[in-house]
Amino acid sequence: MRKRKKQRKLSRKSAPRKALLKALTSALILIEKIKTTEAKAKELSGFIAKLISRAKLGGLHSKRLLAREFSPKIVKKLVEEIAPRYKERKGGYTRIIKLGPRKSDGAKMAIIELIK
Repeated sequence: MRKRKKQRKLSRKSAPRKALLKALTSALILIEKIKTTEAKAKELSGFIAKLISRAKLGGLHSKRLLAREFSPKIVKKLVEEIAPRYKERKGGYTRIIKLGPRKSDGAKMAIIELIK
């Protein structure tokens, strides 16, 4: 039973699921707008909100926690460009725009982007 478990499994075991979220997060931070499935976008939204909140705190501790998971290029962009943009904002850093189904398999598609 999955009582009170909020994460989506995305048809993967835990290690591939974490790798997928890290890859999507890296792409979203660098490009600031990506096209993916609706389920992945919804899962990514909460994941990236925690990272941006951590980056907004600033300080060495926050940078080191982020550097454990991501490359220096991504950490630098997150801390120096993205976090100051949301200084006054308390949440809701991403926007999900739903698209039509994918032609090949009919999966619901969406665009997830960082709000300017």
